[in-house]
Amino acid sequence: MGEVVKKEAYGLAVKDESGVLSPFSFSRRETGEKDVRFKVLFCGICHTDLSMAKNEWGFTTYPLVPGHEIVGVVTEVGAKVTKFNAGDKVGVGYMVSSCRSCQTCTDDQENYCPKMILTSGAKYYDETITYGGYSDHMVCEEDYIIRIPENLPLDATAPLLCAGTTVYSPMKYHGLLKPGMHVGVVGLGGLGHVAVKFAKAMGTKVTVISTSDRKRDEATTRLGADLFLVSRDPELMKTAMGTMDGIIDTVSATHPLLPLFDLLKYNGKLILVGAPDKPLELPVLPLILGKKMVVGSMVGGIKETQEMMDLAGKHNITADIELISADYVNTAMERLEKADVRYRFVIDVANTLKPTP
Repeated sequence: MGEVVKKEAYGLAVKDESGVLSPFSFSRRETGEKDVRFKVLFCGICHTDLSMAKNEWGFTTYPLVPGHEIVGVVTEVGAKVTKFNAGDKVGVGYMVSSCRSCQTCTDDQENYCPKMILTSGAKYYDETITYGGYSDHMVCEEDYIIRIPENLPLDATAPLLCAGTTVYSPMKYHGLLKPGMHVGVVGLGGLGHVAVKFAKAMGTKVTVISTSDRKRDEATTRLGADLFLVSRDPELMKTAMGTMDGIIDTVSATHPLLPLFDLLKYNGKLILVGAPDKPLELPVLPLILGKKMVVGSMVGGIKETQEMMDLAGKHNITADIELISADYVNTAMERLEKADVRYRFVIDVANTLKPTP
């Protein structure tokens, strides 16, 4: 084989478990015949980026260029690309490839493929490590690219590529996105606020469940939630016992599950999409007595993510963001760890990320 042609790139990388990001120069592969190359304009900061940066899950490969809520404009397409053209608004989410032949892939659930390749910190087919969207440009197989509706602003749309599909996928799969359903949303953060928006757009009754009363007005007045519960108020929680068809639990910190079980109807589902770094206690008797279920879910597959994005375009759904410059990323990570963001940091990559000296 001849030498593989590569293109120079630059971004921000984590070099060790300190989680600190610093300028980093690297290279991306040349545009293959089925590849799409695009200039990164914005990239959201997900809690997963923080967990990976600090190796909280034990499998981070350094150097790590995080970022899987990536949006931009196509600059080049391969000879056999049929879905995209230069100038198109596109995005890349949690994955950049999969095996395409296993059951999950044939079921359009590539996100559960055993050979799924993560957008950052994974090994690609050419043995290189994938680098994410905290960078000047991306190259990705066209089948893993998401088209962004023309009416949506790119900066506030970026988080939908992870947060949006993470909450949309399980709510759709479990039949919760329709009139007559009652959904609880635990945690009004990056995932939770988007869950409220999608559920309300589809005519679902929504109750936000939080540990304090601080976000009540935000949830009910601005986001349109029907009800608000403080999980630390037992009397208030009792008023909603047995009323919910499903609950989307977005919290990434350790928290009790028993109070949430009590809110579910017979055959109700508690859907975990947050990823605490310590095990949660699982009381079994309430599940048995109510035929209730605890299930997990991650991001959706490509088809589902495009469906979510098209729905967002139809209903003008975007994330609530705080747009930051590239030199603010380490401060943003510190704030994210304290849940001090409303509700998603997004890096203005194109205007503020500078080439490595």
